[in-house]
Amino acid sequence: MKPTLLILAAGMASRYGSMKQIDGFGPNGETIIDYSIYDAIKAGFGKVVFIIKEEFADNFRAIFDEKLKGKIDVDYVYQNFDLKQFGIEEEIYREKPWGTAHAMLSGRDIVKEPFCIINADDFYGYDAFKKMADFLTTDVTDSQFSIVGYKIGKTLSDFGAVSRGVCDVDDTGNITAINERTKVYGKDGAVVYEEDDKEYPLSFDNPVSMNFWGFTPAVFKITEQEFVKFALSHKDKPKAEFFIPLIADILIKNSSADFRSIPTDNTWFGVTYKEDKPVVQASIDELVKNGEYPENLWK
Repeated sequence: MKPTLLILAAGMASRYGSMKQIDGFGPNGETIIDYSIYDAIKAGFGKVVFIIKEEFADNFRAIFDEKLKGKIDVDYVYQNFDLKQFGIEEEIYREKPWGTAHAMLSGRDIVKEPFCIINADDFYGYDAFKKMADFLTTDVTDSQFSIVGYKIGKTLSDFGAVSRGVCDVDDTGNITAINERTKVYGKDGAVVYEEDDKEYPLSFDNPVSMNFWGFTPAVFKITEQEFVKFALSHKDKPKAEFFIPLIADILIKNSSADFRSIPTDNTWFGVTYKEDKPVVQASIDELVKNGEYPENLWK
């Protein structure tokens, strides 16, 4: 059974200023998602599922349906604010979506095979997709999941702070803890994160999750249970977010699952701020020039 690729594309892109999920970055207007799907097909994935807001559906279908026809199965699921689907009758005010782990739950009714989940606006590279596909095909179990790890120093933006799931990894390559740091940046040649108005240092090589996770559908049950508890306990915090690293940390700490850190030599890059766009365009142009991607992906 071929694994499935879930793409997190429901974010509001508040810092970027527009829908970066469908912004053009390649020589012929290719989105970053195009490159992820191209690599996933090459690596052996059999299906792609877009997690989007329902109001994005027409835009996404116009961009992706025709070009992917006959190349990979495509489906769409919608992230929304309806809590009744989780058995929560109480009205809870929100200023933003509930976060990546809540978004992942949007695929729980249609994803029945091993899957990985990625961000729409991150460029991961073929090596990462190939290693993840191999893991999902041969090694994944209901108690053995994975992430692709990137060096934190190679994941920063020159234009502002970023959020990162900072990983502690043991000698066997398994993660022992994941800490979500929501304000990470470079300073004076070093990497720091800010919390409660204080700065703390991080190693340049510290592995981080860039939301490239490998799971079986077994993860949905525990995620739904934890989301209900999270929503009710954060009902007075309209900006609180339910991140995938929180689920991983829970599974690790209660010994329900191990998470293998899959190393990759790929360079990660992404778009958090509008100013990141020319940097990403230049990086993709260089990959095309070196022959790693065709100038027109889908011809």
